[in-house]
This record gives sequence, structure tokens and C-alpha cells, in this order.
Amino acid sequence: MIDFIRKITIHPVLWVILGIGGMTGLFKEILMILIIVFIHELGHSLVALRFGWRIRKITLLPFGGMAEMDEYGNRPAKEEILVTIAGPIQHIWLIGISYLLVTTPVWSEGDHRLFLFHNLTILAFNLLPVLPLDGGKLIFTLTSMFLPFQKSYDRSFGLSVFLLINLTCISLLILPFHLNLIVIICFIWVQHYLEWRQRHYHFLRFILERNSSKQVREIQLMQVSSGLTVAQAIQKIYREKELIFYFKKGNEVVQVNEKKLLQAYFQRNARGVAISHLA
Repeated sequence: MIDFIRKITIHPVLWVILGIGGMTGLFKEILMILIIVFIHELGHSLVALRFGWRIRKITLLPFGGMAEMDEYGNRPAKEEILVTIAGPIQHIWLIGISYLLVTTPVWSEGDHRLFLFHNLTILAFNLLPVLPLDGGKLIFTLTSMFLPFQKSYDRSFGLSVFLLINLTCISLLILPFHLNLIVIICFIWVQHYLEWRQRHYHFLRFILERNSSKQVREIQLMQVSSGLTVAQAIQKIYREKELIFYFKKGNEVVQVNEKKLLQAYFQRNARGVAISHLA
């Protein structure tokens, strides 16, 4: 447990929001937000540990947290879905505890309303289908079950940018002077910029782990052109399936499995070579 706590850090954005609250004397709200955010992220982390995921660092944010894992895209989608929803689920029992405490002298009706407000606000905001929120992660995981990994990433990122533009416009129209909201939205835009800058690194990390992964996946045949390059074929890889590419060479049907493609991509520096040369 001590090792787990050492991995937890508070993001500067959360420090800013807590500082704003401290300057305005909202100490009780600060404590509530910290407890809610910590338990939210604890839910993610405990389920991840239950599945044997390796956690590098956990960063607490105003709307939840970000956990850096050694695994990326190569764990079963069901595991990722359960890890993702484990955070929002914590808000349900937190609200239930508040309803129980309000009947005792230690928890006033005002405390209950305030705690309920922060719980529901963090929960609703966190479920928006915008990266890096849990709603955005859930959309990405679900689409990656049916589309190639790279395509699912591109589409979920594009949807996230579109929704973030709308969220920003609505926020500026309805709450133009809400400082905390402005700080959070600016942070999410910075995260999107960093995601875009690192998009190639994310895919490279996915296929690097794929190359060493021993997970058993469903085998699927995919017919392709013999002129398809190794790099183009790699873009067609699914997270939940192991592909065997095949093409016709005269009257013969030639197959190239995924592992051979990955070996060519990393070891032979043959990304621009047609897969027909690997057969």
C-alpha cells in the first residue's frame, strides 16, 4: 500500500484550483474535492492491480486522475472497460454514504448538498466522451474492439476534438468568468495538443508491446493486395484479433502472419517493402 501511495502525485492544475479555493476560504470544499478525486482514482487503480497491470504513476486532477501504465492497448478490451468504469462507480457509494451521514450530527444538510454537488459534477464531467476523461477512454476502447487500433484512435481523437470545441464554446457562452472551468478546459486542450504530437509514439508503443505480447487472440484471415507494404499492413492490426494476411500469387494463395510483419517492421527495417517479399 505504501508503494501505491508513493506513486500518487497532484497535478499543478489541481493545486491551482485548490489554491483558488483556499484564498476564498473554501477549505471544506477543498477537502471534499481531494477525497472524491482520490477515491475515484483509487477505484481505477485497484481494479488495474487486480488484473495485474503495472502502474507507473497516478496523477490526481480536478475531474479524476491519470494513471500511467506499462500496458498500452494490448490488454483485453473487457479489462480496460472495467478499469475505466471503476472510477465513476465510486461516486455511487460516496453519494450513498453522504445520505447515511446526513442523519447523524457530524454531517449537516449543507455538507450533504455540497458533497452531492461536487460528486455529481465530477462524475458528469468525467463521463464526457472527451480525452483524457473516462468517457473518452471508454469510446476509444469500445471502437478498438471493432476497428483497427490506429483507426479507432484517430476516430476517437477526432470526436474528442469536435466535442471539446463545442464544450469550450458552450462554457464561454454560459460561464465566461468561471475561473476553475477555464483552467480545466485549457488543461484538456493542452492534453489534446500533446496527444497529437505523440500520436505516432502511441502507435509505436502499441505494436512494440504487441510484438512481445503472449496474449492469445482470435485468429482472423484478411485478404490484401500483394503490393501492400509492411507499414500499411501494420496499420490494419486489431487489438482483439491476430491477423493472417493472404493474397493470390498466380494460382497460389500466400499467407503472411502478423508476427512476421512485426519482425520485419522492427528488425529488418523493411517498412516500405511489399508483404509479398516476406512470404
